[in-house]
Amino acid sequence: MASCTQKSTFLSPILVFLALLLLLSSSVADLSFNFYAGSCPGAEFIVRNTVRSASTTDPSILGKLLRLIFHDCFVQGCDASVLIRGNGTERSDPGNASLGGFTVIESAKNVLEIFCPGIVSCADILVLAARDAVEALGGPVVAVPTGRRDGTVSLAENVRPNIIDTDFTVDKMITVFSSKGLSVQDLVVLSGAHTIGAAHCNTFNSRFKRDPNGNFELIDASLDNNYAQTLMNKCSSSMDPTTTVVNNDPETSSTFDNQYYRNLQAHKGLFQTDSALMEDERTRKIVEILANDEEIFFERWSESFVKMSVMGVRVGEEGEIRRSCSFVN
Repeated sequence: MASCTQKSTFLSPILVFLALLLLLSSSVADLSFNFYAGSCPGAEFIVRNTVRSASTTDPSILGKLLRLIFHDCFVQGCDASVLIRGNGTERSDPGNASLGGFTVIESAKNVLEIFCPGIVSCADILVLAARDAVEALGGPVVAVPTGRRDGTVSLAENVRPNIIDTDFTVDKMITVFSSKGLSVQDLVVLSGAHTIGAAHCNTFNSRFKRDPNGNFELIDASLDNNYAQTLMNKCSSSMDPTTTVVNNDPETSSTFDNQYYRNLQAHKGLFQTDSALMEDERTRKIVEILANDEEIFFERWSESFVKMSVMGVRVGEEGEIRRSCSFVN
């Protein structure tokens, strides 16, 4: 694991990288570092403190917060639309049924509304919380620009066409990422989010089949046999595959590190989309680089995370600053 001193060296490349990003889009150009320095100087501290506090009682919340930003940003941009409650919203779609971390975002918002009413967007809180979750688990310290505004539209019909299903091929994943302005490298790097968190059995049990006695049999030859047996034992003992969970990373599930890529090399990728990264030359080469050098992974993660966090942002007069993250004003 890289030391704290090593991690801090990633900030300079990120600042250079973002300086280039800011030239690409007028929307992105309206974001800035320390956006709340004058209007709500304690904003980032409040979010970080809320995340840390929540994780002391429920360590799994950190992985949930990181997953939440993916499901928000990939559907019509990073506008906190996934947080909105109601029939027919993104949050109501079955593809988002297993999401968590909503209460942490709302808790941070509640505190911010006391000290800085109507100032800090839920979209910024969501990005900062995901950033802080990674840092809390030993990952890199990432400087992210803020100034996003909240979206006012949230439709369930927008979810499925924009999120990655666990049985996607590399070509399908590249198509989705490319449509968001993200590269093949971003795909492999951001897949590294699976170094933390957990998944329900029904998200990967298509890699097995049940025999007449109700036991699982392996049908996916890309999985390590011993690892597959562990998964089958865990999932076959449950009557409900939507409630039993398995760690995404079987080795270091509570640490944000590059073990995920070493798992892929050992054929221990939990999802088909994980294993697929080793089966395609375009992605396998990147996996090998990241598996061999954690510092490179942290640097690339910082870059790709920021790129994702500025996708489709609302700024200026667009959207609004919600009073509650669960509802539009």
